[in-house]
Amino acid sequence: MSKDRMIAFSDGVLAIVITIMVLKLEIPQSPEFLSLRGISANFLAYILSYVYVGIYWVNHHHMFGNLDYVSRKVLWKNLLWLFSITLIPMATEWVGFNPFEKWPTMFYGIILLICACSYFYLQREVIKISDYDLNSGKGTFKDSKAKFSIIAYIIATIFALKFTVVSYLIYTFVAIIWIFQGKVFKSE
Repeated sequence: MSKDRMIAFSDGVLAIVITIMVLKLEIPQSPEFLSLRGISANFLAYILSYVYVGIYWVNHHHMFGNLDYVSRKVLWKNLLWLFSITLIPMATEWVGFNPFEKWPTMFYGIILLICACSYFYLQREVIKISDYDLNSGKGTFKDSKAKFSIIAYIIATIFALKFTVVSYLIYTFVAIIWIFQGKVFKSE
């Protein structure tokens, strides 16, 4: 099957996820600038989640850039990954309304973990059909960062039980290492 249809569908789902998140942002009730403080947790949760969706979007395009076709397994694994991504708006809203509570912080980490694992699973299937050499150190497949991210989400989720701020720092750090791809792990 041509990859273009799958990529277009994936792009549409990601666009809807971002749209849902932005529509969930509350508008301050007062015209005063300081009224933004009342929605700051929601806005910060939105920013972090938007960055995560953006990172996945960029990496998804790079991953499929050199393929001519996708297999049935890739389609199903892509759907699994998209399912996990569609849970981000719910986790974002819960964290936004309860920023320093352990259960929303833990749930956010679990969703990020599920997204990372399903993307890693998808990536592995793409590698199989593309004969990509993961050990060559070139290309878009960041195996060491993917494994590091999964471990970091597990650690952050555990920290959420007592130290939610540490969890948010870990979530942010993982996003930063994906934005500055070659700076933390030499993989390109």
